[in-house]
Amino acid sequence: MKRYCIFLFAIACSLWSGCKANSDTSWPEITQEAKPWTRWWWLGSDVDSVNLTYNLEALSRAGIGGVEITPLYGVKGRESSYIDYLSPRWMAMLAFTEVEAQRLGMSVDMNNGTGWPFGGPEVTIEDAATKAIFQEYALKGGQSLSELILVNDKKQHGIAYLDKLMAYSASNSPLDLTNKVSADGKLDWKAPQGKDYKLIALFIGKTRQQVKRAAPGGQGYVLDHLNKEAVKRYFEKFDKAFAANNTPFPHSFFNDSYEVYGGDWTPDLLNEFEHRRGYRLQDCFPELLANGATEVSANVISDYRETVGDMLKENFTQVWTDWAHSHGVSNRNQAHGSPGNLLDLYAIVDIPECESFGITDFDIPGLRKDSIFKRNDSSPAILKYASSAAHITGKKYTSSETLTWLTEHFRTSLSQAKPEIDLMFASGVNHLFFHGATYSPKEAAWPGWKFYASVDMSPTNTIWRDAPAFFDYIARTQSFLQSGTPDNDFLLYFPMYDIWHNLRGNYFLPFAIHNVLHEIPEFTGLVEQIMNTGYDLDYISDHFLQTTTVEKGLLKTEGRTVYKALIIPSAKHIPDATLAQIEKLKQQGATVIFADKTDIPTEISSKYNNNKEIFISEKGGKLIRRKHDTGHIYFIAMLKNNPIDEWITLGTSATSAVFFDPMTGKSGKANVRNNNGITEVYLQLQPGESIILKTFTDKDVQAENWNYYQPTGKKTELKEGWTMRFIESTPQVDSHFQLPELASWTELGNDTLTKNMGTALYETTFDFKKESDKEYRLSLGDVRESAIVKVNGKKAGTLFAVPFEINIGDLLQNGKNTLAIEVTNLPANRIADYDRRGVEWRIFNEINFVNITYSPTKYDIWEPVPSGLLGPITIKELRIKN
Repeated sequence: MKRYCIFLFAIACSLWSGCKANSDTSWPEITQEAKPWTRWWWLGSDVDSVNLTYNLEALSRAGIGGVEITPLYGVKGRESSYIDYLSPRWMAMLAFTEVEAQRLGMSVDMNNGTGWPFGGPEVTIEDAATKAIFQEYALKGGQSLSELILVNDKKQHGIAYLDKLMAYSASNSPLDLTNKVSADGKLDWKAPQGKDYKLIALFIGKTRQQVKRAAPGGQGYVLDHLNKEAVKRYFEKFDKAFAANNTPFPHSFFNDSYEVYGGDWTPDLLNEFEHRRGYRLQDCFPELLANGATEVSANVISDYRETVGDMLKENFTQVWTDWAHSHGVSNRNQAHGSPGNLLDLYAIVDIPECESFGITDFDIPGLRKDSIFKRNDSSPAILKYASSAAHITGKKYTSSETLTWLTEHFRTSLSQAKPEIDLMFASGVNHLFFHGATYSPKEAAWPGWKFYASVDMSPTNTIWRDAPAFFDYIARTQSFLQSGTPDNDFLLYFPMYDIWHNLRGNYFLPFAIHNVLHEIPEFTGLVEQIMNTGYDLDYISDHFLQTTTVEKGLLKTEGRTVYKALIIPSAKHIPDATLAQIEKLKQQGATVIFADKTDIPTEISSKYNNNKEIFISEKGGKLIRRKHDTGHIYFIAMLKNNPIDEWITLGTSATSAVFFDPMTGKSGKANVRNNNGITEVYLQLQPGESIILKTFTDKDVQAENWNYYQPTGKKTELKEGWTMRFIESTPQVDSHFQLPELASWTELGNDTLTKNMGTALYETTFDFKKESDKEYRLSLGDVRESAIVKVNGKKAGTLFAVPFEINIGDLLQNGKNTLAIEVTNLPANRIADYDRRGVEWRIFNEINFVNITYSPTKYDIWEPVPSGLLGPITIKELRIKN
């Protein structure tokens, strides 16, 4: 019996070891969160159960893991079908959506409002976003003020009220005259003889801002986010709606970017300022209003900005987070745009979310560039605010509002989307939310219901046909990026107090995504210098520096993330408590590097040369590195014109490594060598390509070898014998085309082909002789816009991004071969034809449908967008050179 037990134990150990070894070299599980999600706009909340199921099933089939419901304005002429936000009927639709999503393996998030920012009909004028209105009066000694102390702005009559009236003279302390002003505005006070006074009145008014793009039942004033009691009252409507309708709470609640325009005050601000800063702000109104013209003015403005940031953090973000947690629900927040410390605001919530806005000018050969574009506001230095907050606090996810205004409507290709997403991955994002998809009933005429600022990841967009391959790429990548822990090299102190002090001008300072790069160029410049030197970093605030410790010479943050050193940028206004903590960390063995005492790139290269990632510093690539139990995980992307075919030095040690290709799902053991104590991996990567590398510090893992290829110089160009016919087209195209050469189908002399959208099947047959020890790579050249490739009737794969290449050696045969390529174009030509013919598809209320410059321009001026297979099509012979 004893032997039998030992035998069983040995088998169990063997099985466990096999599973463990297999997990080292296999793909992680594709979870719901690993798949891409999407913001899902409900126009007018005009939804029904049949079409909710239709929409969700389409999203699920394509590979979407979840939706975030954000209701907006509705479709014209359907007002009777609108459903008021949080009404019993709306809650029933939400509950139905949750059940259907669960059936499909999806989850549902929900915006805590309609449109943006938070607000609505329950927000009274007292709880609405608040602003300060300052009015100045001059009064000579011995005189009384004849002018009434009443707010001048007629729009504020009956709303704004006098909060303070202060009198200032050159030689006396400020005087509070507030209680000397009667209800009708008359001041009962005479200035002392011989002294001139400046009087400053503070009226507390209201921005009167309405919720932007509000849905039915969601219209109303924007909330005062600085007022804790108002914020608590705002969330009561959700408590009532969910309780009254017995509706399950969603997976998570969401808040969009902070766009409370001009909301620079709250009724209790003066009291809070005195409590937090130790002096009275009303005594310093002249300095507050001096735009930082003097050091004293800059100091007062900085203190005001810190106070507003504290109140936003404590009275809104923390209250909202606590409320969500009280219902067992997480929250996801876009802190950018806030008038506060973005790091601390991001860090409070469960999932910090950044966003991309526009398109990046990548130097990638063959990448389609449109003549109509908006330059991306979100560089890695900006994206890192959210990912840094997640990393230093130990949060698993950094999400992103992804591809907002990537291009003009109907002109976005998947090939343009991939490098933008790769840049976000390399910046720490690991939970993508597309911006987005619109609920559209099946019976709606094309192009269906649309939202104006969307990349349009929906079934009515032609790119949807091949989008599943794109979604698979994202899911495979995120399955790795959601595993392990962050492994960035340095902590970079975020000099919030210098920023508050040095940015002169109006006292109110929101950090909008469009302005941050320009507002703090010294800081972002240092970030780029460090990263271009071959290292990665996370930002850390004064608050989180206080909870950072030292273990074995390494810095460990509150979230148990470890860093090699702390870098302090040039700063003059670091708080004493922070300086004391920096000194304490140094005494405990931490490395602290001061930018005003040394050249940072030189210093870190000297101290940490073995940790430098040469792929970044010398090759110009992008990567992010994470730790797993026995090594590291790299996401590597080449987003410039620099093909790689060489040994690349890693910034970490490894005995072995495995490549994982998220485009194909293939994997294999990489060539690794030790070169004088430095780990090198052999890497082949074309511009536009990306790869995942999983390394093992001390283990030589066993797996099939990764195949490296060397061109033999033999190349076959398939120029002739091409035919084309449409398997899908609107308008319908029945013709079959014999193609003397490959070119855009808009140039074939057929008027319909200048205005259609659809999928064309290109076919050719060719004789080929292959060698058994060679591989063969098909290159499609210029593809407009994505393609499914079949060789001899078998699918080789879906190509949606540069370089549009795939290995087909296993599918080729000696003798006659058939190549079939299904190419799908963009809907741009179709929508341009609609506008030329006057088809009314802009059927939406409120802003309706604007272009990338927020103008109501029609698309009838567009020239035909190239479509189809432009080539050249080649088959390159490759030699395996492992």
